[in-house]
Amino acid sequence: MPLIIDGHNLLWSIQKASEEDASVDAVRLSHVVGRYLKLVADTGEIVFDGTGPPDKGRFENIASMEVFFAGLSTDADTVIEDKIKASSAPKRLTVVSSDRRVRKAAMARKATAVKSEIFWTNLCRRLARPPKEKEPSAKRQGLSEGETDQWLKVFGIEE
Repeated sequence: MPLIIDGHNLLWSIQKASEEDASVDAVRLSHVVGRYLKLVADTGEIVFDGTGPPDKGRFENIASMEVFFAGLSTDADTVIEDKIKASSAPKRLTVVSSDRRVRKAAMARKATAVKSEIFWTNLCRRLARPPKEKEPSAKRQGLSEGETDQWLKVFGIEE
């Protein structure tokens, strides 16, 4: 389910919730959310107010995620509302913001609206889980001819 995230709203929620996370900035947040999206095999967009830093290079190449800055003539809430309105499949969207206006716009198009604090808590829990162990390749490839012959001998089965 694609995500649209109100960047500064999420940053504010994180910093309000924990003094330890007070050092989280827009770049670090974007990379953490990108890691989460890659892990859950989803995509997302994060929208920040303003123009952002002059060098936006640190926001490039984030897995499964695009970073946008609203610019000087509008705000992130308006950009997010426009993205919700423009969506051809709004029921598939998840909008992350604690801003009532943004959440109301999401719900009007039947998108899922999640408060920033709840999203961050769920994200942290998911990233803290140990990664699933990969299946051994032999499981998909099957036994080699030699291994098959060996098991047939063990069980006394003739070819």
